Amino acid sequence: MELPEPPECPVCLQPYDGTSTTPRVLSCGHSACDNCLLRLPQPFPHTVRCPACTQLVKFQGPSSLPKNIDLLRLAYSFLKPDGKDRPKPAYLDAKPSTPVTDRHLIPNLWPHEFYLAWKNWVVPEEAVLVEFRHEDGLCSMFRGKILDSSDSWELPTRCLMKGHESVSLVRAGGSLCDDDSKLKYSYVAKVLKILYGMADEERAELGLILRASSLKESQICKCYGLWYNTADHNLYMVRDRYSGSFSEKFSDWRSGFISENGNGGLFSATNFAMIGMELCEAVSALHSEGLFIGYLSITCFDIDHFGHIHIDLNEALVMSRRARKMILEAIQDVGKVKDMEVSLSDSALETLAFINPELLFELLRRENINLKFGPKFEVGYSSDVWSLACTLLWLLIGEPFTDLICNLLQCLVPLSSDVKGSDYTGFYMSWMEKVRNLLETNLVSEFVPLQEILYEGLNIDPASRPSVFDMWKSIRQMIIKPKFDVMANLPQPVEKTIGRCLFLGKLCHLQTDSDKILEIQLVNGLQEKGDNGAADGDQIEAVMVDRDLVEGLTGGHIKCVDLKGHLDCVTGLTVGGGFLFSSSFDKTVQVWSLQDFTLVHTFRGHEYKVMAVVFVDEAQPLCISGDSGGGIYIWGISNPFGQEPIKKLFEQKDWRYSGIHALAISGTGYLYTGSGDKLIKAWSLKDYSVSHVMNGHKSVVSTLAVCNGVLYSGSWDGTVRLWSLSDHSPLAVLGEDAPGNVTSVLSLAACGDALVVAHENGCMKIWRNDVLQKSIQVHNRAILSVGMEGKWVFTGGWDKVINVQELAGDEFQIDPIPLGSITCDSVVTALLYWEGKLFVGQADRLTKVYYYGSN
Repeated sequence: MELPEPPECPVCLQPYDGTSTTPRVLSCGHSACDNCLLRLPQPFPHTVRCPACTQLVKFQGPSSLPKNIDLLRLAYSFLKPDGKDRPKPAYLDAKPSTPVTDRHLIPNLWPHEFYLAWKNWVVPEEAVLVEFRHEDGLCSMFRGKILDSSDSWELPTRCLMKGHESVSLVRAGGSLCDDDSKLKYSYVAKVLKILYGMADEERAELGLILRASSLKESQICKCYGLWYNTADHNLYMVRDRYSGSFSEKFSDWRSGFISENGNGGLFSATNFAMIGMELCEAVSALHSEGLFIGYLSITCFDIDHFGHIHIDLNEALVMSRRARKMILEAIQDVGKVKDMEVSLSDSALETLAFINPELLFELLRRENINLKFGPKFEVGYSSDVWSLACTLLWLLIGEPFTDLICNLLQCLVPLSSDVKGSDYTGFYMSWMEKVRNLLETNLVSEFVPLQEILYEGLNIDPASRPSVFDMWKSIRQMIIKPKFDVMANLPQPVEKTIGRCLFLGKLCHLQTDSDKILEIQLVNGLQEKGDNGAADGDQIEAVMVDRDLVEGLTGGHIKCVDLKGHLDCVTGLTVGGGFLFSSSFDKTVQVWSLQDFTLVHTFRGHEYKVMAVVFVDEAQPLCISGDSGGGIYIWGISNPFGQEPIKKLFEQKDWRYSGIHALAISGTGYLYTGSGDKLIKAWSLKDYSVSHVMNGHKSVVSTLAVCNGVLYSGSWDGTVRLWSLSDHSPLAVLGEDAPGNVTSVLSLAACGDALVVAHENGCMKIWRNDVLQKSIQVHNRAILSVGMEGKWVFTGGWDKVINVQELAGDEFQIDPIPLGSITCDSVVTALLYWEGKLFVGQADRLTKVYYYGSN
């Protein structure tokens, strides 16, 4: 037989002993030890929440509360004769199971941790101006000036975040297709849905790029974040775009040198060294963040306003995607050539001019399933060294070197398709000899010491190439001799052994419509070959690129039902007893079935407009309605429904009187009314008399709410007052500190320790206890109603729109996330969210029910 457990404090779980843990009785009837009561937070002055029932109770200190003598006597019976406690049974912290509920109207789209990780990368919608060009794609406009797009992948535009800078846009996420749902996601929600729908590897790569671009004093073009284009429903990276690209600038410099020297455009070692060092530092900055591009073209570099060279990762993505597309086009033509050789067009050769052999072979292997390509080398940080060496040689020699490198590609690709093997060593050595002769012919003596490091950078074996730091030191020696260089003995930076290749990454595989058509054509061609035994189903499946597109609404759409019956504006909604109750200016309260949304009954009898309605869940269920004439009608909920109210109550009128504006039920036997006489009255549901009158507001009491032992009242005076339900004493006043900026409170809702207040100017304020957390403009006009259930907040008003917010945060801060909106046909006058359904009362006499529907 198990021993009974000794009585213990519900907070610290220590047994009561009358000395260190003395039980004190709270006004709600529960007990806790005096030490724990001192440590409980006080949300309002001289109040605590009971740890057992969470009711708000008065607390002036432990000594003001009586001891629980019965618990002390029981505790003494558990003590051994020697005064020591009996062994305490093991405490099992059993968490209540989460009930399984039906599909809710608003699904949980992403974890809060995901939102915190990405929210600061969302560029505001209005920060970027982009419009479609008439002929061939996108361009941007700012104050009437059109900036042409240089490529269909990149959108040079104007950014309004700071100083109207030019920025570049490159697609970073798949398209988000709108559906026919009633709920239209907000701008922020669309960005987060695309991000959350990405594959983990793709999202990790995007995060690495963003973090690398956000470092201060880095030679990587700054990235502002992610911007969603509502025109094409794609997600873009927004990055700094300077006055001109590196290739354009250097072409101008080369022209100047040619005209000045007249001998082929040669310039001083100092000028070259300054440029070459900047190039090496930019590449080194990228490598230090665990990224390497794999293929660096001249257009990947940009020059800022101070003449410093930066790496433009947007342009790098553009070039990578363009190169991949050209490889696909080349492979598509394989079937047209009998000898199965892959050939590159002249434009492809120019685009792929500085690509290294190991990356070229890797691309051909990945995209073509029939041919075997050349030597297998690892793609890594040294792959950027090849492209960097090519860039430096292009600076020194110019177009002759470009022609020479194109000749290499033109010969490498067909050679690589020879399955019998080819003499790569002999061909490569012959090509290097041509490069050496070209350098010796065109370079003057001051560049001779640099030749060896450039030769090493073009080594076909990536493991034998020098590091970027070695190239930087060699270039530096052209202007600072080693014996005078104080940095000569500095240790060489250790490059990361494992990095992420941007060229081979997931972001380079994002497809446009033309790419999808090209891929389908390629697969169809491979299927034809498969019929001849050249390819099988597994090989064809390997060619297909994964595509992750986020659906509009997970697993279905939001449906809507119209409840027609009222003859005037709907003013209030409440649910109870299996029914929906709606009040209206037509002086009636209508009862709707929650099963099939049919009209069950109509309560008639009010002589004035019915302003509010509540449901009382007692032994005898009641529906209570209040009108603009001060009448309070109490209706019995039974089957069949009665035609006459059980009781009629009337407030006393005076010259300021304008009727009842709000009703609330406490759950402790009281009905609360907010009226035009600035008073809040507590009516006893036992004898229907006024038990307490709460005075403090300076204008009409427009809204009431009850939560966790607190009565919240909002008024046209712009304040919210908090009252204790235990003795109806005032607890706090919110919004009183801004008398010069008074905006009427029209509605409020409370859940847990969060309070949402809606104002006449369209502003929504979120309070926790008595501290203002957020104040945001969610509507253009007055907010007439606010509904709250858990973390979801619904607001509607004069602009005929219902905005949906998700309250996320921790114990220190509440962060509202704009999730989406529902467009209505009329002014929204009442809102109620209940068990996954959203009930909306409108000024056009309709009550709408939004719910999740799978069909």
